[in-house]
Amino acid sequence: MRLAQDERTDLAGLLAGLTPEQWNGPTLCTKWRVRDVVAHIISYDDLGPLGLVGRFAQGWFVPDQVSEVGVQRYAALSTDELLTELEKHLRPAGLTAGFGGRIGLCDGLIHHQDIRRSLGLPREVPAERLAEALPFARTAPPVKASRRVRGLQLVATDLDWTSGTGPAVEGPAEPLLMAMAGRRDALDELTGPGTVTLAERLG
Repeated sequence: MRLAQDERTDLAGLLAGLTPEQWNGPTLCTKWRVRDVVAHIISYDDLGPLGLVGRFAQGWFVPDQVSEVGVQRYAALSTDELLTELEKHLRPAGLTAGFGGRIGLCDGLIHHQDIRRSLGLPREVPAERLAEALPFARTAPPVKASRRVRGLQLVATDLDWTSGTGPAVEGPAEPLLMAMAGRRDALDELTGPGTVTLAERLG
């Protein structure tokens, strides 16, 4: 939970310095602008069990549609208002607090990088956060990594982390995480015989 809160705090710091054009710029979530990704990150926090069921029903229980319902809830807010909402939700709550905050950590970290990579604003992600996020993302259903990396061995070259068996995919932890999450943008930073298979699976 502490790591998830730190990640959202860092994201809020980035957003505070963005221009209106950057707020409305594209991200690695191809259907969403920066402002939409920010809305998504906090869109589940205020939902209790009944609210969560209602949200899924509104999206016809299709994950992408369910997420879009949450994004549209914030569509009328200005970017200043969106930032204020994020600052009110630095500590994950509701669904994102699940598994000790690991849902919020993985979701926040991946989407933070979706924004930064698209804007050309790299950073060094704290190793402690990546070490916690990698094993969780490897099997978490919302990330959908298990089918992408099935039969492959993932090897982080900057952390003591290896997962799976088969042809190796090697590289720094951050691009490994992003590739597991389906982001082709990270593939050029990975090496090893398994990268061909991974690239094919990412489409």
